Amino acid sequence: MALFSTPPQSLCVLRLSAIGDVCNAIAAVQAIQSQWPDTDITWIAGKAEAALLTPLLPSVKVIAFDKKQGWKGMQAVWSALNGKHFDALLHMQSAIRASLLSVGIKAKYKLGFDKVRASDLQSWFTNTKVLSPQSLHVLDGFMAFTETLGLKAQTPSWTLPVSDADTQWAAGQLTDKPLLVVAPAASKAFKNWTAEGYAAVIEHALHKGFDVILAGGPGKIEIELGQAIERQLSRPVKNLIGKTSLLQLLALEKAAALVLAPDSGPAHLANAVNTPVIGLYAHHNPARTGPYNWRQYVVSVYAEAIKAETGKSVDEVSWRTRVKDENAMQRITIESVIARFDEVTEKEELL
Repeated sequence: MALFSTPPQSLCVLRLSAIGDVCNAIAAVQAIQSQWPDTDITWIAGKAEAALLTPLLPSVKVIAFDKKQGWKGMQAVWSALNGKHFDALLHMQSAIRASLLSVGIKAKYKLGFDKVRASDLQSWFTNTKVLSPQSLHVLDGFMAFTETLGLKAQTPSWTLPVSDADTQWAAGQLTDKPLLVVAPAASKAFKNWTAEGYAAVIEHALHKGFDVILAGGPGKIEIELGQAIERQLSRPVKNLIGKTSLLQLLALEKAAALVLAPDSGPAHLANAVNTPVIGLYAHHNPARTGPYNWRQYVVSVYAEAIKAETGKSVDEVSWRTRVKDENAMQRITIESVIARFDEVTEKEELL
């Protein structure tokens, strides 16, 4: 049953992390804005995520939560809210940290996941359960919040205002060739494919007539993987790993013809600017966490890794089951990724 038959005055969104999930949640927030343009929206997000959201959602008040400050960080958020009472809180993150933070957020309705999707005792902190959709995908779970509020169902979409400065910077990285952005690293090393694999696909892309840029964050994992890839290439490519902001990366991916990435933020950033992306998956079910509009181009060994680890098929395990084998990504073959690259290039007419 819909909570509101007329637009509420104010809503609060609680989704702290990670970059990919926040990208997905943007679509839900923009769905609210499209149908209820006068509703005031506040979003509480992690520090890095807030830095991304603030320029992308200028009509949303974004409050940053610094988890490193612990209890003081929570108090800072509550202080920034200044006693505001919301018509509803969209508690979109079931981690216990987010639930504790929700205690200090005043709202008539506190929406959370139902028993299918809730975890870490989230149900103790909410008074309205959002019915899980049949689709496994995280984004469809977020969109269910909007329907519980009272919005008409709609297809997720993104409108992200990339700044002129970032657009011009990205244009300066382009040549007359189509661009493949390879963002090879996730924040956790076990989610990453091999340097040998990436290098082989890059060599294939160069041979096909693409320009290639390596991109990613400033973490040690990202930088070292980028360097390992470079060492295996027969000719140099531009390596921007650790040298761009998230907003510059977004602009670069928007300008690209294609993105190649594991289960990580850059895959979802590409999806949000409608750039085709080949996602590489082994540890999580891509039906749940794949780049939303490009799931058909995922290269996944999740099913075979689950079978090897549990003896069960995907349909026989919990929808959120994670493959624990830290070498699972090595099941992805170079041949399968090159074949997908060629398929995408042809279907999307990238050359």
